[in-house]
Formats: sequence, C-alpha cells, structure tokens
Amino acid sequence: QVHLVESGGGTVQSGGSLRLSCTASGLPMYTINCMGWFRQAPGKEPEGVGALDSDGTLIWGDSVKGRFNSSVDNDQNTWDLEMNELKPEDTAMYYCAADNAYWPCAGLVRDPNEWRYRGQGTQVTVSS
Repeated sequence: QVHLVESGGGTVQSGGSLRLSCTASGLPMYTINCMGWFRQAPGKEPEGVGALDSDGTLIWGDSVKGRFNSSVDNDQNTWDLEMNELKPEDTAMYYCAADNAYWPCAGLVRDPNEWRYRGQGTQVTVSS
C-alpha cells in the first residue's frame, strides 16, 4: 500500500521561507515517473505547485516560479519543497504527490486532480 507523508508545514511571515518534506513508502522511487506538490486554499480548486519528472526536469506552476525549488533523496525515499519569498496568497494546504504512470508530468501541474497518489497534506500559513 502506498503512503505519502508530508512534514514541515507551519506559519511564517510574508517574505519568509519554509521547507516541506514528503516521505514515500510502498512505492519504489525508481517506479515513479512524476513526483511533486500541489496546494489547495479554502474554497478554491487544487493548484499545481510543481513536478519533477524521472529525467530530472522540474516543472513549476506560474505562481511559484522563481521562488520555490525542489530536491530528491532517492536513498531516503523523500523529496522536498523549498519555499522562499512566501506571500499571504501562498497560504494553503500543501500535498505531496506521486504518479507511476502519468506522462508528461507537466499535465499534473496543469491538473493536479490527476495525481495517482497523494498525502494527507500539511498546512502552510503566511501572515502579512
């Protein structure tokens, strides 16, 4: 059974930084085509944050491009989301996600409802 668990959420002031981590179990890293993140604010549709494909290419949503970054640790079965220059509009529940069939990964940033596996989410709140 596949489990994705996020950690690292919290509250930060506008302009600050946070780092989220996702740990995967039940899904070997070498089988994952796409890994990434999406977010959902109250009353809004899910929004794609970013995706890393198996070729090492990072695809970012327009609202976070240039401010967020991601890294992978295949030995630990984890991937991180480094969020910088945070804004109040970044406030949302953040979900890590993975897919072992979907391709290309850019489609998952456009439509995050398509991710096959997702975690329970971690709250990020940015105060002004």
